[in-house]
Amino acid sequence: MLVDLDPQCNATGGLGLSPSPRHPFVFQDESLRKSIRGCAEDFDVLPGCRSFADVERLASVREPAFFKDVARRLSRETRDYDFALIDCPPSLGPLTQAALAWSNEVFTPIQCEYFAMEGLVQMIEVIGRAMKSSDRSLEYGGVILTMCDPSLELTYEVENEVRDFFGEVVFKTTIPRDVAVAEAPSHGKSIIDYAPRSRGARAYVELSLEVLERV
Repeated sequence: MLVDLDPQCNATGGLGLSPSPRHPFVFQDESLRKSIRGCAEDFDVLPGCRSFADVERLASVREPAFFKDVARRLSRETRDYDFALIDCPPSLGPLTQAALAWSNEVFTPIQCEYFAMEGLVQMIEVIGRAMKSSDRSLEYGGVILTMCDPSLELTYEVENEVRDFFGEVVFKTTIPRDVAVAEAPSHGKSIIDYAPRSRGARAYVELSLEVLERV
């Protein structure tokens, strides 16, 4: 199952689904199961929500008991799935920190650009604190290099610096810049369904196999 926690709802829209009108995490008296939608065979999605009021409410919550209750509900509804993936906002706010507290493993994608490296360092610090304070055994799954363009010298510079700094934590597979990857969300499909023979699709398949090898 995919849990779209990003208020931009790109993961939801990119799979051809509509965002939820209200955020399922806000209503503690309702089952998350009611919000889960089937997307494909053996693949369900808990859609994101663009409701500004709900997102603000979640972002402003400071009571640990609230997120512990959501974590219990989320664990209960995902226990029958082999994997539950959480798409986090591109920020270090409460939603991302809460997702880290709910998770067993975290993966960090990074674009092969200079400013993305600065953001990665900040994210690593937040992840480190979560690993020390989380009640669950949070592990660091690795760094994923994305939007790699071999024609640019910057790509090699960023990749070399990231690999030198993080070592084997960085996945060997890199995701190339591919127009098919950019087009797929506009058709409401994953890259695997939209262009299965594209460079991007092959890269994501190879990445998935590499992730499974580490499990």
